[in-house]
Amino acid sequence: MNKTFKIYAVIFIVVMIILALFEVNKTESTDWRKNFKTYQKSPFGLFVFNNEVRDLFKNKITKSDQTPYDYYNQNKEKTPHNILIIEHEVDGESWNKVFEEVAKGSDAMLIVSDIPKEVSDSIGYYDSKISFEDENVLKLTDRKYRNDFIQLDKFPSGRGFTFIRPGTEVLGKTVEKNNTDQANFIKVKFGEGHFYVHCEPLFITNYYLLKKGNVRYAQDVFSYLDNRETVWFDESNTLESRFFLRFILSNPALKYAWWILLGGLVLFIFFNAKRKQRIVPVIEPLKNTSVDFVKSIGNLYLQEGDFHDMMAKKAQYFLNKVRMDLLIDTQNLDAEFAKKLHLKTGKPIEIIDEALVMIKKAQDPYAQVMKEDLAKMNKLLDDIIKI
Repeated sequence: MNKTFKIYAVIFIVVMIILALFEVNKTESTDWRKNFKTYQKSPFGLFVFNNEVRDLFKNKITKSDQTPYDYYNQNKEKTPHNILIIEHEVDGESWNKVFEEVAKGSDAMLIVSDIPKEVSDSIGYYDSKISFEDENVLKLTDRKYRNDFIQLDKFPSGRGFTFIRPGTEVLGKTVEKNNTDQANFIKVKFGEGHFYVHCEPLFITNYYLLKKGNVRYAQDVFSYLDNRETVWFDESNTLESRFFLRFILSNPALKYAWWILLGGLVLFIFFNAKRKQRIVPVIEPLKNTSVDFVKSIGNLYLQEGDFHDMMAKKAQYFLNKVRMDLLIDTQNLDAEFAKKLHLKTGKPIEIIDEALVMIKKAQDPYAQVMKEDLAKMNKLLDDIIKI
């Protein structure tokens, strides 16, 4: 285990301990975001409503994860029915399909806090912020529902209608503490059908449906729809199933583990992104063919057994070396030559005299030499000057 790996391991362990301490000491927080998703159990999700919607509509409900445009293109001969859209973005072509169905006798209930202007212009109203209070009370105008109301004590949107077309029926109002009220639930005639528009979708969220007495208000709102098939356009389930990390991110412990894993991978890539030394290719050194040549020549002479010729060449190379390196004239191998060689090499005069005898023998073409003579001369000359 190298030193760098040990450092990374220590850092990782320290980070894990710190995160574990944060996890142990943290207080559980509530997600108050207004998500309006059918799979969310947070206060402003629609999990409870989604579970109870079949009983509410007496099993005459069809949930579609398609857009209204795609749905009605596949169901062109559909009889009049109810259309339900809850805080859901709808494209322009889909709205046109909804208008066509309502004009033919269907009823559409829109529970939304904000609708595109082109839609509100077609129906005939303008919606905006009508209340800035922290608490609002929603009531229905019908006398038979006068005892059914809902109090919004957590983050009411305060949305309502600042203008409605003449002939529009007001079904519900937002009541403030100072007893002022404005419409937030209307019914609009459109062709052979009707639009029901409610500007405060919080009343069907988990938080409010689970509070005692609030279910009655929700039942009253949906009672305006006829007892017939209802198509609920909702893409929550589709988005839920497509998002493969939904389960991990919805679980706090798994979510932290997931982010730690990603963080660890990022750190690993970052610290290992340094440029590493490229592998140096092994280049074979050039072969010294001169040595092989000399060995070949030497073997050839040994095989031929011409020791005299070898002694002559050795002597010739030695004398050439003396002339080139020591600058001594080698024309006369006499006592004067021996003295100069002795002075310049520092070798004993006896060895030099003995070497000169062997050199003269090698230069004599009639001299009889043996292998031992070659070895002896070679040793003497190498002792004086290494060739």
